[in-house]
Amino acid sequence: MSAKARKYRTVAVGGTFDILHKGHKRLIEKALEVGESVLLGVTTNEMVERAPKTHEINSYEERVKELMAFLDEKRASDRAIIVPLNDPYGPALTDEAIDVLVVSLETAGRARELNALRAAKGRKRVKLWVIEMVLAEDGGPISTNRIRRGEIDREGRLLP
Repeated sequence: MSAKARKYRTVAVGGTFDILHKGHKRLIEKALEVGESVLLGVTTNEMVERAPKTHEINSYEERVKELMAFLDEKRASDRAIIVPLNDPYGPALTDEAIDVLVVSLETAGRARELNALRAAKGRKRVKLWVIEMVLAEDGGPISTNRIRRGEIDREGRLLP
């Protein structure tokens, strides 16, 4: 999609983005496709420590470095801003410039909560662009958990 065809001025996407994989990339690519600028929220180390994760998570700095390399690869560094997330909603809760949230099917419920909170505060709701989960070769979702367990690689290919 050319820059002229991009539908929205500001699109936001957020997550932990630990071990950047095909599912994460699809989410970010969709945000870059539909938005002139992309606000990319990344959970901080402090937020990760408060979350009930059952596996190790790379540091914020490592995760941001990997995201920046991906944005450079996509020639999109000039259109994306990485911001730290210290809570589940981040700037999307209050930033009136955000037009759209790109979310996975897995996180769509949290995005609907965000819209309810925005509405309760008298703010306009943001459009939700929900993408399907990216599946591995075995039909299960690609996830950092599965990658860390050695079941699949970052592209969803089964490992021996």
